[in-house]
Amino acid sequence: MTNDQTPEELGAKTGFIPVFSEYVPGSPEARSEQLPAHYTNEPRPRDEGDHWAVGPDGTRMWGKFGAAGLLTLDRNRGVLMQHRALWSHYGGTWGIPGGALNRGESALDAAVREAHEEALVPPDALEPLLSRVVDLGFWSYTTYVVETTRPFEAEITDDESAGLAWVVPGELRRLKLHPGFAKAWPVLEPLLSFRPVVIIDVANLLGSKPNGWWRNPAAAARKLIHELATIATAGVPGSLFDMDAQTSWPALTCVVEGKQRDAVVGLGDLPGRVDVRAADASGDDEIVETVRASRLAQPLAPVLVATSDRELRGRVEALGATTVGAAAFLERAGSES
Repeated sequence: MTNDQTPEELGAKTGFIPVFSEYVPGSPEARSEQLPAHYTNEPRPRDEGDHWAVGPDGTRMWGKFGAAGLLTLDRNRGVLMQHRALWSHYGGTWGIPGGALNRGESALDAAVREAHEEALVPPDALEPLLSRVVDLGFWSYTTYVVETTRPFEAEITDDESAGLAWVVPGELRRLKLHPGFAKAWPVLEPLLSFRPVVIIDVANLLGSKPNGWWRNPAAAARKLIHELATIATAGVPGSLFDMDAQTSWPALTCVVEGKQRDAVVGLGDLPGRVDVRAADASGDDEIVETVRASRLAQPLAPVLVATSDRELRGRVEALGATTVGAAAFLERAGSES
């Protein structure tokens, strides 16, 4: 806690003392209930999206085209939280950097843009974990959860933040939270502790389509791996893992065997969360060992094995993994292979 602010001024619940890993105080103007003069004397240009959306019953939600926010997770410091300026809507509560979507802007782009504008969160230091959408019909809010790939210092850039803080997830209970975030947090918090794992039986997926792959197994495997690697950047439906999330960005392991082993040569650059393993002997045995290692490393993380091999499915399910058939996985993952 800082020396010059009381727990109440820091947005703590009555009787609680906030615990921050790091804290950046905002300006005196942000700690006042009076709108800063420069907002009225020099109105800022507004995008068309910076207006209220009004529902059939008169409910107003900020963002004509919807809104989005960025929940940034640093495994060492916690989550980056924004103490909203007292003069703002739900002022004095804690939430995440975010705001209205511009016309034609994706929710992800809006969340990253707002976090950079409000807290100087660098876009190149983020790795997506999951997204979750609250859709009211006339308006929607998308929360993007991202992990940091390197440390950075958050900075306050305007009078909309009374403070910024890195907070260990378990300590958010001490803070007065924005009502929308308070409702979402019990769902989001357990999802922060893991990244789902997808293990691909490349030989089985190749065999699910008669596209002539047997003429050059290594080239066909290489092509499939590159197509499946888009999962690491585009994500897959959270429903694949029974998660309450719209999209999940899992870690992906592709296992090759036999003549497909040569696929590892000439693969080129792959996203950081994509791993290719060439089985020394049985591809099935390699997949089973990969499942076992994944369960030990992340006990809470869903592990999904994509294969139509019945015997293999039984072996990995006995270890706690779930399975999906080759054709079903290719369809849900959006691969054209």
